[in-house]
Amino acid sequence: MALSRRQWAGIGIGVLVLAGLAFGFRSPARVVDVREVVRGPLAVSFQEEGRTRLKDRFVVAAPVAGTLRRVVLREGDAVRAGQVVAEIDPASAALLDPASRTRLRGEADAATAAVRAAQGRVAAAASAERQARREYERLQGMQASGAVSPNQMDAAAATAARTAAELAAARADEEGARQRGLAARAALGEEGRAGGGAPLLLLAPIDGLVVRRYLESAVPVAAGSPVLELGDPRAIEVEVEALSTDAVRLRAGQSARVLRWGGEGALVARVQRVEPGGFTKVSALGVEEQRVRVILDFDEPAERRAALGDGYRVEVEFVAWQADEVLQVPAPALFRLDGRWHVFVVDRGRARIRAVEIGERGAEAAQVLSGLAAGERVVAYPDERVREGVRLRPLADS
Repeated sequence: MALSRRQWAGIGIGVLVLAGLAFGFRSPARVVDVREVVRGPLAVSFQEEGRTRLKDRFVVAAPVAGTLRRVVLREGDAVRAGQVVAEIDPASAALLDPASRTRLRGEADAATAAVRAAQGRVAAAASAERQARREYERLQGMQASGAVSPNQMDAAAATAARTAAELAAARADEEGARQRGLAARAALGEEGRAGGGAPLLLLAPIDGLVVRRYLESAVPVAAGSPVLELGDPRAIEVEVEALSTDAVRLRAGQSARVLRWGGEGALVARVQRVEPGGFTKVSALGVEEQRVRVILDFDEPAERRAALGDGYRVEVEFVAWQADEVLQVPAPALFRLDGRWHVFVVDRGRARIRAVEIGERGAEAAQVLSGLAAGERVVAYPDERVREGVRLRPLADS
């Protein structure tokens, strides 16, 4: 039976109402940040905080105990090799307590008595030695006539040698006693006396600048006390404490960039060495990290980095891997699921989850080994609202 025009109009209105209801109650499209998979150069790098340091430090220290005269040099002053940088007056002899003074006087008196006793033994030994020598000479004169036996000659020779040795020992005892007396009397005489004479001069070992002044005023110093630290600010290097997991990717000669050093642009540097020993360091968040010291040399002329000094803070960027033509996906699009990397691909306005295989990964992008093609679009920073089949609207179109 044919429908009337009024019935057809009612059916059309019903279809429009149902379509409007379906459109009104459907889930809204999620506004997302959409990025494109591209092919181009990719560099994998990481940044660490570092500090500049002098390649060589020279500490000028007091060689003897004494009184340091006021140091007029200041940090930053230039010095020449052989220049006098400080002066020290040697220390005065110490004052003696009553017990020590009495002991030294007793030692001096005892030494005087020992000298007199030794002189007596020297006189006796000298007399015995002369007598033995004359007897030996007398027997030698009688030996030609056969009046002296060989045994008598041997006995006379032995006696002469023994008495000569006793004389030498007695004289040594006398000299030892005299020296002990002199030492005791010298200690008593030098008590509290200043070193005197010209001051001891401390000389600069290199051409450079005063980096640090440990002492300024005239003060007593012990032997070995540091006075000044000298160095050449043109010869500086950078020390970086890198994570051990990053340090294993670095090699001597590898290039790096020094950023945020206070001047314009970045400074080119090169890895000089990666120290073989690591150490544990607690981060600002209280996490124990295993770190390794990496030392870098500048590949810039000294004039370019003249403002840098010792102990300045810098940021260092290491390039661990780079290639010119790499298929890459934005790093914010990647997420882990079941132990594998995945992305949400935008397919006809809807999200489609896809597993991908990733190679080298940097802070901004990652190398794609399989799972994506150049020109495909992926969702960056996907959250829990982005699921399989969800309608998507790019942020640029909102």
